[in-house]
Amino acid sequence: MPKVKTNRVKYPEGWELIEPTLRELQAKMREAENDPHDGKRKCEALWPIFKIAHQKSRYIFDLYHRRKEISKELYEFCLDQGYADRNIIAKWKKPGYERLCCLRCIQPRDHNFATTCVCRVPKHLREEKVIECVHCGCKGCASGD
Repeated sequence: MPKVKTNRVKYPEGWELIEPTLRELQAKMREAENDPHDGKRKCEALWPIFKIAHQKSRYIFDLYHRRKEISKELYEFCLDQGYADRNIIAKWKKPGYERLCCLRCIQPRDHNFATTCVCRVPKHLREEKVIECVHCGCKGCASGD
């Protein structure tokens, strides 16, 4: 008789420490996804979702790289299970991208004149002092700010 496969995921040691925060952020994400976007621009409706996804990734990044409170096994598990974005975390490790808000802000194909987003310009070099990124609503994520 063939073995029955189960979807049971084995959680690594230390999961119970970060699970409540991740569950709370997932609940916020569900709220943001189901939130009506009447009266908002098309791009503004996605800003809360980008913000919460950034929050989850930053939480896991800080626990592993800055505070060293979780194991490598738990960190890899969170990345594999989709609790954090592996690509943005890879950028945060590089100099000049420590405060990057989202990956769309650094992709030249998404912008006029093949440059990066206006939120990547340091505040002291901007002509307009108050700006918002069209992609994610960021007000400035240049590392020099």
